Amino acid sequence: MENSTSFSRKDNNDGHSGPESSSSSVSHTVDTKSDGEEASGPSDSEMSLPQAIEDIDLLIQRLSATKAVDYELPPSEVPKSVEFLYDAVDSMVTKYENKENPPRLGTNQDDDVSFFDSMNRITKLVKYFNKFPSYSILSLSLNKATVILHRAMSFLEDEYRTILEISKRRVLQQKTPKTLKQMTSSESDRCMLPEPECKEEELDFPSFSPEAIETLNKISTVMIASGYERECCLIYSALRRNAFNDELSELGFDNISFDEVQRIQWESLEGDIATWINAFKHCYVILFSAERSLTDTVFSDHRQVSRKMFSDLAAAVVVRFLNFSHAVVMTKRSSEKLFKFLDMYETMRDLIPHINDSYSSECKLDLIEEVAMAKTRIAEAAMSIFCELENSIKKDQGRVPVPSGQVHPLTRYTMNYLKYAIEYKDTLEQVFKQVRDTDGSGGSKPNTTTTINTTVNHHHDDGGSDKSQFSIQLTTVMDLLDANLDMKSKLYRDPALRYIFLMNNGRYILQKIKCTTEIRELMGANWCRKRSTDLRQYHKNYQRETWSRVLQSMSPEGLLVNGKVVKPLLKERFKNFNSLFEEIHRTQSTWVVSDEQLQSELRVSISAVVIPAYRCFLGRFKQHLESGRQYEKYIKYQPEDIETFIEELFDGNPVSMQKRR
Repeated sequence: MENSTSFSRKDNNDGHSGPESSSSSVSHTVDTKSDGEEASGPSDSEMSLPQAIEDIDLLIQRLSATKAVDYELPPSEVPKSVEFLYDAVDSMVTKYENKENPPRLGTNQDDDVSFFDSMNRITKLVKYFNKFPSYSILSLSLNKATVILHRAMSFLEDEYRTILEISKRRVLQQKTPKTLKQMTSSESDRCMLPEPECKEEELDFPSFSPEAIETLNKISTVMIASGYERECCLIYSALRRNAFNDELSELGFDNISFDEVQRIQWESLEGDIATWINAFKHCYVILFSAERSLTDTVFSDHRQVSRKMFSDLAAAVVVRFLNFSHAVVMTKRSSEKLFKFLDMYETMRDLIPHINDSYSSECKLDLIEEVAMAKTRIAEAAMSIFCELENSIKKDQGRVPVPSGQVHPLTRYTMNYLKYAIEYKDTLEQVFKQVRDTDGSGGSKPNTTTTINTTVNHHHDDGGSDKSQFSIQLTTVMDLLDANLDMKSKLYRDPALRYIFLMNNGRYILQKIKCTTEIRELMGANWCRKRSTDLRQYHKNYQRETWSRVLQSMSPEGLLVNGKVVKPLLKERFKNFNSLFEEIHRTQSTWVVSDEQLQSELRVSISAVVIPAYRCFLGRFKQHLESGRQYEKYIKYQPEDIETFIEELFDGNPVSMQKRR
């Protein structure tokens, strides 16, 4: 009778044997039998898969309790249940492969449960068998297990890929033909984008059925446990990136190279930027959340793998968006690009809070740094563009005055630009602060920083240290505009027209500021009061330059000599009045005051000064000319006529007083 070490099942009172505690033998059972005796346990023909799994579970339980030193004592035989399991799995794979239409998993739940249960046992057996010496009897069994395992993994890889690809095709079939690019092609200057909402129709991404996700989870679990983690992750990563790229294409965001961005006309690039913003927000508000949920479920037993898979995918997508932003920032800068740049800055700013603990720590830090750098580049570009407004005002040195004293195009452009810019007040405040903070660490561009520092220091000297940097910059722009307009007013030879020009532009600026609460608050009440005071002074100066001579012509001084009216002198006074008034009417009816309120104020103030004086002068002296010849030659107008003619001033339409008469 000989002793043999085996993994065979040994019946006891319970029908099962537990792990033995003897240190002199491997913790699996040792059967002693005589020649001709049969080992306990069913034959191959009598064994079923559940029985084999039951036996193997007991074997695995004993192996798990085996001490390291005991693995030096190899067994003399391999249990029949192990060989049975190998053959069963091999048959299952053959049966699956013979099915015509993939995916082949998921059509029979019971078969799938048996297959994955069997695979889990083989994986554990391989793990423990590898601990025994390579010369043992287990080496042949281990080789067979490895072959079976490799064949099963090849099948599972194909299934894995098929399920992922079928889901992608289903997503593409569900999409409507209208893309985000088509929807945003008519966006206005301000990219007023609604925050993405998780609507039911948007949650079709990533469009996996619960059954498909469960199958993916089982495949991932068994592949990783079997040592095929790299293959599993490569397939999942590649196909999910492809799915994400397809989703972005459906949103209208396609890969555009750096050189292509540089060549695109700004009008077209505006649409691409609007699409970029929508797609980016859609990603980090909706798609990333859905993708993270999917990855966590597929790799539910391997949190570290799940986190890395999602982090790598999200990082690749984000970097693609950042590459586009970098290309846009490198295009030639111009004032109309400011608002799209600020839209992009806001998108970057809002992304960072979404980079949370769902990302691996290394990826999280790297991604935040990448986004922060991209945000800084956009901030510097936006700051440079805004500061360029100062240079454009300084460079506007045109020597041809605007006809009729109208509002200068520079005034309209600057105020409308500021009106749009103030919609981004909070963002611009952040941009100015970020650029200045970056400058403090030596990272800002010299030309931008110099402008900011000079401006800030200037206003600190004026006691404006409590103002925000954007407020200071805004004040600087307004000061430069004032100085430029004052220079342009001197191009008019007629002093009266000079003041009309200053009133037109001053009123336009003041109205724009009063109608925009944010600008009014930034400029402050003192600034607005000073502006109103300046306008009143321009008004007084205009009246003095234009109407003082008219009033002087109606002076009674010198008309009476020894109590009698000197008619020749009286006639000269009336002629002088007529001549001055007609010249003013002829000239100033062509001037333009576009603000209706200012136009009305000017006419009312003129009438209040001229008409009472004329009515008094006419009433006092017309009787001295009524009896003479050519009465109408001297007294050509009645007070009502004067009032009518005053109402024709500043309309921009020359009217002949002779024709009117």
